Amino acid sequence: MSDIIILGTRKGTVIFHHRNGEWHPQPIAHEGIPVCFATRDPRDGRLWASLDHGHWGPKLSCSRDEGATWEDASPIKYPEGARYIVKYLPTPDFDADAPVAEPEYTDATLYKIWTINFGLDNQPGRLYAGTIPGGLFVSDNGGQTWELNRPLWNHESRGGDLFSGDATSDNQWGGTPASIDYGVFEPGIHSILVDPHNGAHLYVAASSVGVLETVDGGKTWVGRNKGMLMDYLPNPEAPWGHDPHYVALCPHQPHHLWQQNHCGVFYSDNGAQSWKKVSHPDQGVHFGFPIVVDQNDGRTAWVVPARADSQRMAIDGGLCVARTDNGGESWSTYRTGLPQQHAYDIVLRHGLHAAGDRVCFGSSTGNLYLSEDRGESWHCLGNHFPPIYSVRFG
Repeated sequence: MSDIIILGTRKGTVIFHHRNGEWHPQPIAHEGIPVCFATRDPRDGRLWASLDHGHWGPKLSCSRDEGATWEDASPIKYPEGARYIVKYLPTPDFDADAPVAEPEYTDATLYKIWTINFGLDNQPGRLYAGTIPGGLFVSDNGGQTWELNRPLWNHESRGGDLFSGDATSDNQWGGTPASIDYGVFEPGIHSILVDPHNGAHLYVAASSVGVLETVDGGKTWVGRNKGMLMDYLPNPEAPWGHDPHYVALCPHQPHHLWQQNHCGVFYSDNGAQSWKKVSHPDQGVHFGFPIVVDQNDGRTAWVVPARADSQRMAIDGGLCVARTDNGGESWSTYRTGLPQQHAYDIVLRHGLHAAGDRVCFGSSTGNLYLSEDRGESWHCLGNHFPPIYSVRFG
């Protein structure tokens, strides 16, 4: 069971250590800088943080001494010739049946490093980074250099190989509202899942796109959206345009995957070959952003339910966490130790994590809660942190 909790917050990186039965936070690192995501490499113990620096732009920072000191990592840059087809935020008078205009192209610019993940023990230098505008970057030398995965970038679902010329297919990758702060409406990769048994087998999830899988180390990619539904599109079963908020995989049973989608909670027990909607709206289990899966039992998952769309806050002013132990057939909700009045928290897509019996989440209002009994009761680790973007056990 991990004795480190790593927070990425609106104003820096916060690290907790568990000593003598209590959790103690270190002084904040990257002070004043938004940290989109912070995590630990299980292979060598290095900490990684994705910085959203207002002046210098997106940067990676790493620490070799559990956060006592940090150093800038090599920058991630889109290569020359990387283009994509511009997307725009739909307006109220948007007509899905109107003739499609000629594609508008733009050169790719790195807006945000949204998530980081790592290769297996037999891939000691392998790192992954998911970005807005929808690029997957790979390093095989511990982050010294990064390369854009071109087969995914050039996928036919987003227009084909735009390095070579104009689009040869329609761009079906929608934009994410998370990109609006950057003045664009483009997709973003927020989930990168590596099969613990096969380093060449990966899944990525992007908003508003869906889930894609590769079984050959990123040389080819296929969509894995069968069974997913979009209640906001004319064709709810369309192959693309889905909005998974976050996707998680069971480390010891990797054919079990879960996603908290804009349109509900979905579960797959066949390696994302198909998905089943397992929402229980009567218990509030439907909308939300994060989801986490038990490390050993692929049928067990946790969500933090929320009210949808314009509200985007706790349901009826009270925080709760829901857990299923049977693949979403039923859910139990837990509130002990969580505020039940005047709670306006929202937990973002990377803001929930689990390790053994411990479950932890942080909210947009700077509240951090920990459970030692698989989510059935909670205690607060602090109320006055900056807005919390990510929570990870180290």
